[in-house]
Amino acid sequence: MKLLKSIIIITSLASFSTLAAQQITQEDAAKHEKIGTISITEDGFTMDKDGLSKKVDEKGGKYYVITSEQGHQDNKTINADIYK
Repeated sequence: MKLLKSIIIITSLASFSTLAAQQITQEDAAKHEKIGTISITEDGFTMDKDGLSKKVDEKGGKYYVITSEQGHQDNKTINADIYK
């Protein structure tokens, strides 16, 4: 029974990680359908790549390309294109 629980937990963790949006290159983006853009600005910026990936997931994207980053570490804006 413990083995079965362990297998279920490992399988579910692996499936969650595959759902996260992935950053791709401009060249790879040409192979996918663009579905929108995203712009994130935060004071005391704490957004990392996992946080950006989650925001893209919420918009229905599977991939993203960062198009620009402006500001400093304490106040930053990231712009990205979202792809299916």
